[in-house]
Amino acid sequence: MNTIKGPALFLAQFAGDEAPFNSLDSIAAWAAGLGYQGVQIPSWDARMIDLKRAAESATYCDEIKGTLAEHGLALTELSTHLQGQLVAVHPVYDEMFDGFAVPEVRGNPKARQEWAVDQLKLAAKASQNLGLTDHGTFSGSLAWPFIYPWPQRPTGLIDTAFDELAKRWRPILDAFDEAGVNLCYEIHPGEDLHDGITFEMFLERVGHHPRCHILYDPSHLILQQLDYRGFLDVYRDHIQMFHVKDAEFNPSPKQGVYSGYQSWTERAGRFRSLGDGQIDFKSIFSWMAANDYHGWAVLEWECCLKHPEVGAREGATFIRDHIIEVTERAFDDFADGGSDEAANRRILGL
Repeated sequence: MNTIKGPALFLAQFAGDEAPFNSLDSIAAWAAGLGYQGVQIPSWDARMIDLKRAAESATYCDEIKGTLAEHGLALTELSTHLQGQLVAVHPVYDEMFDGFAVPEVRGNPKARQEWAVDQLKLAAKASQNLGLTDHGTFSGSLAWPFIYPWPQRPTGLIDTAFDELAKRWRPILDAFDEAGVNLCYEIHPGEDLHDGITFEMFLERVGHHPRCHILYDPSHLILQQLDYRGFLDVYRDHIQMFHVKDAEFNPSPKQGVYSGYQSWTERAGRFRSLGDGQIDFKSIFSWMAANDYHGWAVLEWECCLKHPEVGAREGATFIRDHIIEVTERAFDDFADGGSDEAANRRILGL
């Protein structure tokens, strides 16, 4: 068995223009002061990392790791959630997702997609230069507008969408394979890969690519009313990253999973700070310990009620208290009387 690494913090929700959140050095000092041992870096945020430079310069990557090491931190993974989203965008979302891209490709879906693909390939090389083994992203979506259709979807529409999605991602997966890095899709509503079935549909179409894996975040599963604990058993071979994020689902006579277009505070399903929601993290961390999960427990803080800095402070303690330091021996070893093949045969009357 393996003791999970952590606590770690995803920096995306905390990076900003005010100190200490406006540079990697200062935000690292802040995170270390809260008790974190690692950070996950959003690759689109120039305040944290220059992705192109990281892909081209091992020296620059050593500087990044050195900056973190000065504060006793490790780099857990890079993230390309925003760029991954742009690999596949249905036209209805073009204007809303344009803000995820650099200004020069906005308003040009073809150029925006090419930029996104290049970003993912840069992330593969940067991850390799940084000595990382896993990378987190989104799949993007061509079919999401048709998730609950009326009128009915034309025959073959979803097959066509997933064939195209796989076609776009296959060269990116190959680039990650060349870099020796797993590409982990966060299973998330809004993405074409939003549950186990859709992940399997995609996995089959990319030929069960050896780098196609899952970023496990139970909050997105409970909000869909999936069995988030059983999900671990079914997809154990693909769980390579872990976002520790809490959520709650409180249906009422007026709303359920779709939440009636309400704001986050008014939805039946809401993201919450760690310990304030309904996720059974004791069970999840026990599963991680029993199944030799090799990676990090990374807090992704999102809460519609609590202040983010409070959530970050409490989250470090929460994760640390839930990590199980695995045992090196069985609890009943003291009663071991020893045995050999001859003794075993005598005990069995053979």
